[in-house]
Formats: sequence, C-alpha cells, structure tokens
Amino acid sequence: MHLDLDDARAAGFAGGFFALHVPSPGVPDPAKTPYALPLPEPIPFDGAAAVAEQLFAELCALPVRRARSADDFQAGEITAIVHMEGAEPIAPDLSNLESWYERGLRSIGLVWSRPNAFAEGVPFRYPSSPDTGPGLTDAGRELVRACNRLGILVDLSHLNERGFRDVAELSTAPLVATHSNSHALCPASRNLTDDQLDAIRDSGGVVGVNFAVTFLRADGQQRPAETGLSEIVRHIDHLAARMGVDHVAFGSDFDGAVVPDELGGVSGLPLLVEALRGGGYDDAAIARITHENWLRVLRATWR
Repeated sequence: MHLDLDDARAAGFAGGFFALHVPSPGVPDPAKTPYALPLPEPIPFDGAAAVAEQLFAELCALPVRRARSADDFQAGEITAIVHMEGAEPIAPDLSNLESWYERGLRSIGLVWSRPNAFAEGVPFRYPSSPDTGPGLTDAGRELVRACNRLGILVDLSHLNERGFRDVAELSTAPLVATHSNSHALCPASRNLTDDQLDAIRDSGGVVGVNFAVTFLRADGQQRPAETGLSEIVRHIDHLAARMGVDHVAFGSDFDGAVVPDELGGVSGLPLLVEALRGGGYDDAAIARITHENWLRVLRATWR
C-alpha cells in the first residue's frame, strides 16, 4: 500500500522495521467511532511459525540489506530491521529464539492486539484507556530477559498498560514503542498515556509516531481525506514537549494502517519533513526525528 522500494529510495528512505506479522482472520476496520473491536483469538505456535518462515523468505528475496548493526544503515540503500510484530512464532520455551537471532531477528513486539503465550495485546477501542487486561506471563518475562541478553529490541506497541509496566520494570534496555501516539491527543486504547511517555523518556528510549488516521485524530474517525500532515506534527509536538526531541521519531505503520491522503506513503516523507520545518523544527531537530534517535537507541540495544 505505502512502501514501494523505488519510491523509498527517491524519498531518501534508508530503512526501518520490516514486520513479520501473522495476521488474524476477519479483523474489522474501525471505520466508525466510538469503536470497540474484540481481541482476536490466539494464533497457535506451529501455524504462526510456518507463516513467519514464509514471510522471512520473502523478506530475504527483497533487494534490501538486513540490519545486524546500527552501522549497516547507509545513505542511498534500504536496510531492513527484521521485526516480529507479535511473538507467536517464538516457542513459549524460547527454544527457537537464538536461531532467529542468528538469522537476523533484531526486534520483537511481544504482542500484536491479541493474547499469546507472552502477554495480552491491547484491543482496538475508542475512547479507551490502554489499561485493558493482565500483564506479562512468566514466559513473557523470560522473553524480555532473553531479548536483553541477546540484544533484541523489545517493542511496546500493541501491548496493554500492565504489560508495558512489567517490561519497564524488567528491561535493562531503552524502552521503545515503534508505532504509537499520544493518548492525551487521541484517546484510543493503542496510544500511550503521558505517564508511559515519561517512562520511555526516563529510560532513554524513543516513540515512533504512528501515521494511522484513527490514532492521530482527536475524534478517532477514519477520515484520511480530511486528515492532514498537521495531525502528525501535532503528535510530534506533544511528544517532544513531554519527552524532549531526543525521544521522538517516525514510526509510520506503513502497509499496516490507513494513513492521511496528503502523506500517501513513503514518497510523502519529504512533505512531512517540510511540515516539521514549517512548524519550527530546525535541521538538527529534524535529523534526530528522522533517523538519529533511532540509531542511538539501536546502538544502545543491539549487541
């Protein structure tokens, strides 16, 4: 939908999180508000592992580099961080985690928005607090510890508030939400409260702003034609004011969400940069938001 590799190179896109995501069948789109979509059913490990293998093979066939170090990102090339959005392909006893690491896995979202062996995802609701259920399981705690030991980034997006707190207490790495927004500006369950933003800041972490229309707009409406770049800038402004510009980045959710028509996709990133510049961000701040903050956190996390 949003990420064509030729357009990405032309836009100066040098890389990002390429998600191996095992989809749930029949998840409706939150086209109306208020909305409350139930958590999808769990996905069995064996089925999820098979899908992840297929997706990884497809990623390996793409003409992109795969990142094992923050130094792998180079201007003029596209480098993929191998990321699992939802840890269902990881065995509950973690017996295949190291083999995935050896093949290049460097980032794991403990959950997508459904329960699994490690934690419970936050459902899609508007309006709603992210405090929607229990926290990490014992297996989830072991997965966080193992990721810290290996140097795998733990992504907090899609995790409910109790799970977030459990990770914050356990993790020795900077806290990261790869694609989440401000709950104070849009009270969707998927967005982060100011207390959560404070915890990410205090850990030296980063929030990647999500371009999904329903997580940007104050009314939670799915109106991409009526949602401008100013809505993305509004969330960046709030995150920067709350956490400091060193803790804000682009998160996009390209190919996983409906984004503003004005942005369109990866080719619209230069327009977003100009919108930031028009909003008073200087070149140094823009460099932090577009790439430097990500590279700093990756260097602090990866081994």
